Amino acid sequence: MSTASAWKANCVPDLRRERQNCSFDTEELTHIVDGGKEQTALRRKFRQLLASDPEFRDEIPPEYLSHEDRYLNEMRKTCHLDSKIAELELDRKALLLSKASMGILRDGDPLWIHHNVFLPAVSGQGDEEQCKEWVGRIKRGEVFGTYAQTELGHGTFLRGLETTATYDPATREFVIHSPTVTAAKWWPGGLATSSTHAAVMALLFTKGQCHGPHLFMVPLRNSNTYKSLPGITLGEIGPRMGLQSNDNGFVRFDNFRIPRRNMLMKYSQVREDGTYIKPVHSKLSYGAMVRVRVGIARDVCVQLQQAVTIAARYSAVRRQSELVPGEPEPQILDYQTQQYKVLPQVASVFALLFSSRRVVDFFYSVSAQMDGGDLSLLPELHALSSGIKALAASDASSGIEICRLACGGHGYLASSNLPRLYTGTTCAITYEGENTVLWLQVARYLVKSCRAARKSNTLGLTVGYLAGQPTSRNGDLSSKGLVEAYKVAASSLVASAERRLQSLCDSGMAYHHAWNNCAVMLVKCAEAHMRYYVCEKYFDSVETVAMKPELREIMRNLSRLYLIYHITLQPGAFLKSSALTAEEISHLEEEMCSLLASLRPQAVSIVDSFDFDDDQLKSTLGAWDGNVYQRIYDEAMKSPLNKKDVPDAFHKYLRPLMKSTLRSSL
Repeated sequence: MSTASAWKANCVPDLRRERQNCSFDTEELTHIVDGGKEQTALRRKFRQLLASDPEFRDEIPPEYLSHEDRYLNEMRKTCHLDSKIAELELDRKALLLSKASMGILRDGDPLWIHHNVFLPAVSGQGDEEQCKEWVGRIKRGEVFGTYAQTELGHGTFLRGLETTATYDPATREFVIHSPTVTAAKWWPGGLATSSTHAAVMALLFTKGQCHGPHLFMVPLRNSNTYKSLPGITLGEIGPRMGLQSNDNGFVRFDNFRIPRRNMLMKYSQVREDGTYIKPVHSKLSYGAMVRVRVGIARDVCVQLQQAVTIAARYSAVRRQSELVPGEPEPQILDYQTQQYKVLPQVASVFALLFSSRRVVDFFYSVSAQMDGGDLSLLPELHALSSGIKALAASDASSGIEICRLACGGHGYLASSNLPRLYTGTTCAITYEGENTVLWLQVARYLVKSCRAARKSNTLGLTVGYLAGQPTSRNGDLSSKGLVEAYKVAASSLVASAERRLQSLCDSGMAYHHAWNNCAVMLVKCAEAHMRYYVCEKYFDSVETVAMKPELREIMRNLSRLYLIYHITLQPGAFLKSSALTAEEISHLEEEMCSLLASLRPQAVSIVDSFDFDDDQLKSTLGAWDGNVYQRIYDEAMKSPLNKKDVPDAFHKYLRPLMKSTLRSSL
């Protein structure tokens, strides 16, 4: 039996029965999740190469290691992964996109920013000569880098950054400086100890003028000795809620000098005499950030896939209480409340999967147009990437937490892997653009589009619906009709927010104050817009992607569950816009219960289609065989506190206290 299939050999009776009830081809769904049969084969090929390598094993669970040893352990594995990719001449991008390497690095990847942000930033914003100088060295591992934008005092607000890059024409150098403690670059992964260089976002000053934030290639360490360079102060920021091995760090610059050509100059330049050449479009430098945001949406979807796999399998194994007095304890998945926790999150996986793929397609389409000089779709891409990142990060984080709660006390155990999935996902709400700020950026685009529609101007593809006036839907409760209800609700919210904003301005309030006074409404309209986008792409994908009738029935039920679930979570928007009546929402609530019951027998088979092996899930609750309790017990026995019958604490502290006079006086 091969290594890849050995972990599927046996399972407990409850899970065996669940799988026997499957009404569709799980392999077909796996191909859809992967993006095609060829992608599934490629992922499994990659996975076979990695799963058989003993170097990726953890001799000691990371939770029991010191802070430094956790970092060293993950660095060992990520460097071995890079070496193996080079040795076998694997396609790194294809391997990472395939999720085959998922599970190897459990506590964060010290080189994640190097590969996924630093390299794209340099290749995307460096001119031809700079790319020739740097990109090859980065790919060969001669240079390791990070992306240093966020500061201790400022994050998403780029114009508020304090780090300066002042051009000195006498020496043809930029002077990088941190004038205050709040100007320290703070948070970049890999910055503390893993990077030799950083792509640093700093305010550009030349000829006495500030030209806003620009990106600079800044060396941090001597490549031979690895010592930090004079004028550079580096450090780690300390333990975080999660991703302990990312060595998130800080750096302060003390009038540190770099050559003029270390400013990345694809879009804007500083000539030798200090003359500044501005870019054709102010948002062109956002390319790397847009790419990362789209990637985040895809990555958190994979995290949610793992969580629902764990929760669904556990829910089929765990038996508790009495559903019918006097009868055996039922599987907790038979309880409607448990179905309500788990199944909408399963549906959410496909919503994020299909919609994020559409955003990726749009990204590549716009990128191709931009390469040809057409920048017309850049604002829409920026809004769409901001929105999908914010919605995916929020939905995945809340979904994983619901899955953790669905597993009761066992979900609180580190060995369930649910705490790690949650802490490794919820941080996405903040990094690469804090969600509230991103929602307001989406809202800004919606307001502009709403006003453009009023003037009969052409609108972007994703906001074309704003040209029509919100109308009622005449009682159509089909899935297509519900998507229309989302459109009506979103359109109404956008129009209401824009009217409120204009009313405040007409009353004499300054625009920026009016904007702040409408901020809650603006966030809500942005969320409604993106929810409509996701629902539309979900519904369309289920209807257009090739699949057998048995699977399409399952997928239609999942998409309908998603549509109804989010209507019942936010009924007010649908009632206020007359998109739905109270009676219709009550009817949908009743239907949701029927959907939960019909999907319940397929739950385990659906998550099986995500095709994670046990080494990837790293969960005592979610293993293929369902042997939950023995796995929990075996994992508990790995605790260092179980190595001695009499703990050191007894000799050092407890016995002295027991023999002290204090005890007799209490």
